Amino acid sequence: MKKQFTVIIEKDEEVDMYVGEVPGIPGCHSQGKTIDELMKNMSEVVSLCLEVEEEKEENMSKIPKFVGVQQIEVTA
Repeated sequence: MKKQFTVIIEKDEEVDMYVGEVPGIPGCHSQGKTIDELMKNMSEVVSLCLEVEEEKEENMSKIPKFVGVQQIEVTA
């Protein structure tokens, strides 16, 4: 059964890499030189993280549903 997950992607300018993480799944993050490479790596990492969660016999429904991302501007 296929499941969809949201990947939050940021660009690390210091090392010129894209970094991704899936909210709600501990340790589910990876990186890649391109977004395509990152997403390939993320697919592998998500599969591995889900296997670990299943081995722990935790309820997979505990993974929170992603709602969205918003930006806010503040004066520092």
